[in-house]
Amino acid sequence: MLTLLKINNLALIEEVVWEMGSGLIGITGETGSGKSMVIGALKLIVGQRADTELIRTGENTCIVEAIFDLKDCREINSILETAGLEPCSENQLVIRRVLDRKATNKQFINCSPVTLNTLKKVGKLLIDLHGPHDHHSLFSSERQLSLLDAYAGLTEITNQHSLAYKKFKSLQSEYDELINSKRSNEQSIDLLKHQINEIDEADIKEDEEEELYKMYQISRNSKSLLEASSKIISELHGEEHSVIDQLMQLMRSFKELEKFDSSATEYTEKFENALVEIQELQNQLETYAGSIEMEPSKIEEIECRVDLIETLKRKYGNSLGEVLGFRESAHEKLNKNENRHEELKRLETEIEEAQSEMLKISEKITKKRIIASPKLANLVTNELKDLGFKKSIFEISLEKKEKPTSMGTESIEFLFAPNPGEPSKALRSIASSGEMSRVMLALKSTLAGEDAIPVLVFDEIDANVGGAIAQSVGIKMASLGKSHQVISISHLPQVASLSKSHYVVKKEFTDGGRTRSEIMKVDGKERVAEIARMLGGEKESAQQHAHSLMQTAA
Repeated sequence: MLTLLKINNLALIEEVVWEMGSGLIGITGETGSGKSMVIGALKLIVGQRADTELIRTGENTCIVEAIFDLKDCREINSILETAGLEPCSENQLVIRRVLDRKATNKQFINCSPVTLNTLKKVGKLLIDLHGPHDHHSLFSSERQLSLLDAYAGLTEITNQHSLAYKKFKSLQSEYDELINSKRSNEQSIDLLKHQINEIDEADIKEDEEEELYKMYQISRNSKSLLEASSKIISELHGEEHSVIDQLMQLMRSFKELEKFDSSATEYTEKFENALVEIQELQNQLETYAGSIEMEPSKIEEIECRVDLIETLKRKYGNSLGEVLGFRESAHEKLNKNENRHEELKRLETEIEEAQSEMLKISEKITKKRIIASPKLANLVTNELKDLGFKKSIFEISLEKKEKPTSMGTESIEFLFAPNPGEPSKALRSIASSGEMSRVMLALKSTLAGEDAIPVLVFDEIDANVGGAIAQSVGIKMASLGKSHQVISISHLPQVASLSKSHYVVKKEFTDGGRTRSEIMKVDGKERVAEIARMLGGEKESAQQHAHSLMQTAA
């Protein structure tokens, strides 16, 4: 569940630290108090795009942070590992969004920066948001199929079908591409042959580049290198008074010293060793100078080789390894083009096998959907009776498609007849917003056991209902709270009274004359007073009615 929500500088909210528990959580408050900002914060947490206009006036940044305690992190950890992130620690997940007027907005999971796309993938597994307009998702055929499949326990097999479908479509695209390439086939073969020959004739080695460029640098600077080394050699042992000549004279002086004091032998030996080292250095420098002095033809050969390698890299890759990799890829394409007939036959066989495998899986899915659809429809119909539709009918229609999709071979339509005696029609064509909200709640209640998303958020989906139906809506939400954490923003006192915990959003005025919204938990008399306010005021009758609702809820 969501255990902590921290909000800083989001619209009217200056700073809120909201710790919450399990079950049904009711959020109430007067119109315009800032209840919608709670939904805004949760939308940021699940990865919806953000506008810097949400940042509180006078501030530069807005920060929203949420902490989740999870029973099962495997699916989320899979997303995190794919994105190169550390998995959850001790089944806890921390999400942070930062909006900035002057810089790029940022998002973090467990303190690591992530892309918005990764956050969306994780968010879909954490929070299911339902607002006044979110029930329109029920109009989508894909959404309706996914709800039926969740009830029928088809998640794993539909994933298998999706993979089989992708394989089938990929092979089909490859086949179509090969068929359509008939006209350009000869040109393609000529180009591939030219590219392969150009690389082969260069006879490049992946590890030759470093040594070649070293030689290239020497050849480009050979004149300067030769002048510098020759000058050193000349200074060491060239004309009169060279360094070595002077050292030899010093050697004679050391020998004289040794004649008069035998203990000076130690100094003579050290000087003699140093002299040998310098003479060896001179010999090495002469060898080095000899290696620098290249024939003009050799220099030209190196420069031509460098030019050739640079040309190949410009055409085929940033390194010799990439150039050789391009050559292998071109060779594979050439083989495919030259053996086009055989390749087409191979693809035809593989397409037939992939299609057969896909259809086998889809047949299993179809059978289970046909069995599950009337059962789900019956359960939803019963749930709707509790929500005021005493004689309504909810049905699920399945029809075979001409061509399969990634979701199978059926099209689906949720049908609804809210009034007795009237025929069932497509849900999208007859249901009002109030009816749609209750249908959504009925489906959520029916699928509570199969719904793995831990947090359900209902934003005033109880609008346009009241009385006994409002009580039923509250009971359904409270029942959902046994298997999920349910956050309900509501104007209905019946729903608020059934909440396990009740929070009120209020506007306050700061010392500086600014407005800010606060979220406060209410219990006891404060809660009764809030429910009385929702019932119409502070009159004794409203207070009594509020007490009655609390007793009924208990």
